[in-house]
Amino acid sequence: MIVTTTAIPDIIILEPKVFGDSRGFFLESYNQNAFNQAIGQKVQFVQDNHSRSAQGVLRGLHYQIQQPQGKVVRVVGGAVFDVAVDIRKSSPTFGSWVGIELSEENGRQVWIPAGFAHGFMVLSETADFLYKTTDYYAPEYERCLAWNDPDVGIAWPENFEFQLSEKDQQGISLKNAEVFG
Repeated sequence: MIVTTTAIPDIIILEPKVFGDSRGFFLESYNQNAFNQAIGQKVQFVQDNHSRSAQGVLRGLHYQIQQPQGKVVRVVGGAVFDVAVDIRKSSPTFGSWVGIELSEENGRQVWIPAGFAHGFMVLSETADFLYKTTDYYAPEYERCLAWNDPDVGIAWPENFEFQLSEKDQQGISLKNAEVFG
């Protein structure tokens, strides 16, 4: 596994080794020991999720203010622009964001620890997005940061007609959001 840090050191890109030939390919998508070593801590996942979205769909930026979720995310069909925003008030990177293209072709996975708002926008005709979480979904604690907050300034891919759910259209600015200490 190739491990790459990003501009926000807590966001880590993981690239599994792919063994391929004319018959197809094999990769180890998850190994608890290798993962813990890569991120430098022991993590337990409790829930796996799978979403399929059409081109231009933007989901996020979501987080849970209680029962916060760390996530490992990946795309197994299509491509997305994946974004994590640091919403930990005490962090030196508070309000900063990282964007990474995840695709079926590049096989990248991203570790996003608790304390980040997360979202993605679909670049391909459709995308199948998988994520493992460290805590259970708790809708009563879910919050949504505005995807287009000018104070955060995410540079989303251009030339797409964004499609957002009603909930995601109601996201609030970072300055008015509940954040982590």
